[in-house]
Amino acid sequence: MNPGSDHILLSTIDSPEDLRRLPERALRDVARELRRYLVESVSRSGGHFAAGLGAVELTIALHYLYDTPRDRIVWDVGHQSYPHKILTGRRDRMHSVRKWGGISPFPKRSESPYDTFGVGHAGTSIGAAAGMAIAAKRTGSDRKVIAVIGDGGLTCGMAFEALNHAGGAGADMLVVVNDNKMSISPNVGALTNRFAQLLSSRLYATVREGGKKVFSRMPPIHEIARRAEEHVKGLIVPGALFEEFGFNYVGPIDGHDLNALLPTLRNLKRLGGPQVLHVVTRKGKGYTPAESDPVKYHGIGSPFDPAVGIVPGPATARPTYSQVFGDWLCDMAERDERLVAITPAMREGSKMERFEQLYPDRYFDVAIAEQHSVTFAAGLACEGLKPVVAIYSTFLQRAYDQIVHDVVLQDLPVMLAIDRAGVVGGDGPTHAGAYDVTCLRCLPGIVVMTPADENETRRMLYTGFLHDGPCTVRYPRGAGPGVPVESEMRAIRIGEAEERRRGSRIAFLSFGPLLHHVMEVAEPLDATVFNMRFVKPLDEDVVLSLARDHDLLVTVEENAVGGAGGAVGECLAAHGAAVRLLHLGLPDRVIQHGGRGDMLVDAGLDTAGIARSVEEYLARHTGGPDDEGFSNGIRRAGGIAAAGE
Repeated sequence: MNPGSDHILLSTIDSPEDLRRLPERALRDVARELRRYLVESVSRSGGHFAAGLGAVELTIALHYLYDTPRDRIVWDVGHQSYPHKILTGRRDRMHSVRKWGGISPFPKRSESPYDTFGVGHAGTSIGAAAGMAIAAKRTGSDRKVIAVIGDGGLTCGMAFEALNHAGGAGADMLVVVNDNKMSISPNVGALTNRFAQLLSSRLYATVREGGKKVFSRMPPIHEIARRAEEHVKGLIVPGALFEEFGFNYVGPIDGHDLNALLPTLRNLKRLGGPQVLHVVTRKGKGYTPAESDPVKYHGIGSPFDPAVGIVPGPATARPTYSQVFGDWLCDMAERDERLVAITPAMREGSKMERFEQLYPDRYFDVAIAEQHSVTFAAGLACEGLKPVVAIYSTFLQRAYDQIVHDVVLQDLPVMLAIDRAGVVGGDGPTHAGAYDVTCLRCLPGIVVMTPADENETRRMLYTGFLHDGPCTVRYPRGAGPGVPVESEMRAIRIGEAEERRRGSRIAFLSFGPLLHHVMEVAEPLDATVFNMRFVKPLDEDVVLSLARDHDLLVTVEENAVGGAGGAVGECLAAHGAAVRLLHLGLPDRVIQHGGRGDMLVDAGLDTAGIARSVEEYLARHTGGPDDEGFSNGIRRAGGIAAAGE
């Protein structure tokens, strides 16, 4: 998308160097054009939206005053980084964001020198910036380092760990807290903006440090002065916590007021040591629908007309896996009052809104604190409750120690409902759920379930809830194949696989929702197909029986190779079973962002890709006359798949 007449200044900015050539009085017009461009581009491409609208002036001010990319700006999560991308040479590629072959939805080091640190998970910016600041000191560099954290990032424990370390180390860095919570907006105005400028001035810093030196020789007076300073600042600004971590706190100021931002940042740039600037912004600023409903406009899944806003699409016959979970959660809570549900700040994504409304006293949003969510669940389980933790696979990685130490070692009945398992589409590799099966199946006593469709997801959730021990149910993003979901609660015998097709010579062992692709490949091959359902405990009787009756076993999973397939291989090796074995799963490389279908094709896990992998395996490992039927059947499967796709 090329800027039109409404983007006169923006069209001249291909880098922050171009921005810095403009007179300061022009920056307000740049902000207006940038905000309009953001609305136009995201309404066509989709992507993260409201947070970026709120960070327009802040982004302009940082790139205008700091010598980027020599000076480092580290964004937290990346939801607010679209204005940054537009100002750093990617303006004309914004239409491709989140698409296959397009630009990343998050800062990515390999994409631009201005993306100084790759992000996608919350709470990492302060720690990374502290590392950069201390590295600059050790190498004798005078570069500046800024961490921009907001959008809930400060609810993440590692952000406070980083503050504690950086403040204690005296790191020369600035932390910008981009606070877009409207609750404190009344505190922001002319008085607080002026107060922030005074707190960030050299005069205040000189008097403050000079007073410390003088009063340090008189301990009683020094203590009185310290408490007085904290008391006065505490009355006016919420900065006492940052001061305790060793940071000088400045703010809050209006993050949309360039007349307040620019002089305050100039003052802070001249100061050394750990500094915090608290700016208050409005999520969705400048686009009324997003201001009114920032949650709805946080991330845009499909194009919309900016003049109209997001219009709900027609109801689909196929529910998403997340909706299946949300419905089961409410149904199960009605049957069993022991059920409690936990989310680490993903209520909408996990479809828990209705549960919160129906059972507010049994719903717990612990904020972006995945580690705490699991340990909290363990504590609930100790007292006889049945906790269900709804968590994305990519975020579950953060809580691995808690799963091991607090749940598994104590054999507690905590169920993990693992959403977004496998490839996730536009959010890309930072959000891919590629490793949970591999990480979890090695833990003693845990049940790992991989449902193949919507109804099986519901049945496995019920099965896991009844189980008196740790268990997990993993399911992908989006809608399933369209299997009707029963209202009845029916459990599945734990560890029991299900035969879906009986054939000969080749047997597919399918784990999870790729089963429908496997069935398409198996038909022309006359292959056997088992829906394995459980990675742990594995149905070893089925595995060994198939090994006796077939020449080739093919494991298929939407997880890194070595997960469920590795379990099958270990079973065969332990029993001395001699059979050809082919593992198909996510390859040993990063799958880039794009549509979910594009990502599965790239991984070779679509119908044609699975058929092609089997054909290539047989070409390498067979060759006798008895194998001719194999090869012909595989070629027919590949042709059917190619036509069907």
